[in-house]
Amino acid sequence: MAERAIDAREVRNLVTLFFDQAERFADEPFVWAKRDGAYTALTWRETADQVLAAANGLAASMAIKPGDRVIIVGENRPKWLIADLAVKAIGAISVPTYTTNTAVNHLHVINDSGAKVAIVSNPTLASPLIAAAAEADHKLKVVVFDDAESVIHSEIETKAWSDVLDAGRGRGMPDQVATAKREDMCSIIYTSGTGGLPKGVMLTHGGILCNCDGATEIVRELGLGEEVFLSFLPLSHAYEHVGGIYFPICLGAQIYYAERVDTLINNMAEVRPTIMTAVPRLYETMRSRIHQGLKVQSNFRRGMFEKTLALGSKRYENSKSLSLWDKLLDAICERLVRNKIRERFGGRLKALVSGGAPLNYDVGLFFTALGVRILQGYGQTEASPVISANIPSNVKLHAVGPPARGVSAKIADDGEILVSGEMVMLGYWNDPDATIATLSDDGWLHTGDIGHIDEDGHIVITDRKKDIIVNSGGDNISPQRVEGILCLEEEIEQVMVFGDKRPYLTAVIVPDADWQKRWIKSNTADRDSASLIEDQSFKSAIGDAVSRSNKSVPVIEKVRKFVIASHPFTVENGQMTPTLKVRRHAVMREFREDLEGLY
Repeated sequence: MAERAIDAREVRNLVTLFFDQAERFADEPFVWAKRDGAYTALTWRETADQVLAAANGLAASMAIKPGDRVIIVGENRPKWLIADLAVKAIGAISVPTYTTNTAVNHLHVINDSGAKVAIVSNPTLASPLIAAAAEADHKLKVVVFDDAESVIHSEIETKAWSDVLDAGRGRGMPDQVATAKREDMCSIIYTSGTGGLPKGVMLTHGGILCNCDGATEIVRELGLGEEVFLSFLPLSHAYEHVGGIYFPICLGAQIYYAERVDTLINNMAEVRPTIMTAVPRLYETMRSRIHQGLKVQSNFRRGMFEKTLALGSKRYENSKSLSLWDKLLDAICERLVRNKIRERFGGRLKALVSGGAPLNYDVGLFFTALGVRILQGYGQTEASPVISANIPSNVKLHAVGPPARGVSAKIADDGEILVSGEMVMLGYWNDPDATIATLSDDGWLHTGDIGHIDEDGHIVITDRKKDIIVNSGGDNISPQRVEGILCLEEEIEQVMVFGDKRPYLTAVIVPDADWQKRWIKSNTADRDSASLIEDQSFKSAIGDAVSRSNKSVPVIEKVRKFVIASHPFTVENGQMTPTLKVRRHAVMREFREDLEGLY
């Protein structure tokens, strides 16, 4: 089979990457989405025709010129990909924006980016965007994918996506496709804002192509063929922007869009992906659901599962310790358990890729022991975003792998990880002070992460520089490590640890919703969450989980006291980012007084 992947080092820009692949694979299926309950595809040729029409239509009917910023707000779907490529094809700059943004969030992005046009998916998502546009410092035009006639505002010019396509059909390739260079800016991606107001990260064609090249080299060991991706993380996030669009294009892969997060497992069985990117929270949830499902299985099945986990863990951590009997049992587990687990993931999955946040070692070991390869990577928006990832032939679950091809890494005197390469951002849009604080004069990006590089060249991250807790005894504590261990307990869904300049750690704990329902059924009459958190026996049950967790950590990492939240941390309430990382400052805003009262 001919190599489908393009050498991204030889590509001029992201748009030529796409059109070159579209010419090669013209009538093969490319992007898939559910329609009337079944997946249907656009071919590479059909997608390219729409990109070309959209690019020319945006220039002709919306007067977009090279360098103009264009916001994109929408759920994952083929039109999102088409819109992003179309914007880049005319030399404009795409500004991907989260579907969960409020009007206040949108207003910040509109004003900060100076966007001229926004492309939005439907009237529901258009509502907060239109509200923000009405308050913006400048006029903003809006293009709507679906049901555009429902989006009416006296002050905002709106146009249907179909009309934009009609305006652009029959026109040639925009000049900018041939002239755009690797060093040119192509996107401004706003950070998730775990620490405050989002900043616009300026990314280049070459930065994303560098990512594609590095990622291709990492997965090449898996045996590249006709790859299939299942996309569900927000395309507005740098991780999925590359991993869900440009990396698959580079591989000549097919892209399927999941319907929703809650249908993901069913979609995996339908799509049968070969490579899938996700965040640790998904893997934690999968692990928890598998454990819950075991409770209704027979003693034999539970026993076989536990034996599979034990032998798989032993094989990963010290394969030489497996006796002849262990090897025989492990072979039986492979047939009876691991093969069935792999079938639940579609049956042809080569690797799960984990990124966006640290993967707990025990979660990684769980999937590895069950025969599902999981590759932890590391990156951040400012690096386009890929910095490193585990390679299939040398997986270290406690590390994030060696730097990807094209990336250099070193450790500063204070332990901070510094990286350089073509993938590094140009800087922060409209924020020269933040740019100076993050980028050194010689091009090294200060990641804000603390870690070291081991004897095999793998990066090992211990914590975020700004999140490190320094207790009153002067000890440095990683809150993410403690939180990850606590979340392994079935009673605990989410947690945020506190204790800077304090004698011991405390925490805000969100109980697991399914466990909470079972506890209510077994212990009390119906209660709402607000009254339940005052129930002493309920607190005691959560306390037992904390005590179990404390047994596996040093004294300084033990959580001594905690408060129970009456609601989960969510994207909607601003306490999580769209990629499911806890926004510590937002949680602290609500719970600081309660936490202070624990000392």
